[in-house]
Amino acid sequence: MLHTAGPDTAALIRERLAALDPELVEIYDESGEHVGHPGAQSGGGHYQLTIVSPQFQGKSRVTRHRMVYAALEGLMRSQIHALAITAWTAEEFQSAFAR
Repeated sequence: MLHTAGPDTAALIRERLAALDPELVEIYDESGEHVGHPGAQSGGGHYQLTIVSPQFQGKSRVTRHRMVYAALEGLMRSQIHALAITAWTAEEFQSAFAR
């Protein structure tokens, strides 16, 4: 089961990602599923991130991930041990969920 990230870490992630002008940020904390993992022992959490930003337009998936990692630079390997990223433009997001 996925849980919403703790308020401190989630707030820090959202604050840092504001540089990407996101239209949507969803953060799920999977840390409870990784109890005993070396990253969990050092206090770093495991998260899933979905972000929608116009800044991703025309960028490859690798470039989008690099943009997210750059925005979260100070949190990686401290508050964040592992991060699964889904980064879309608004058009891609709408297309994925169109009915």
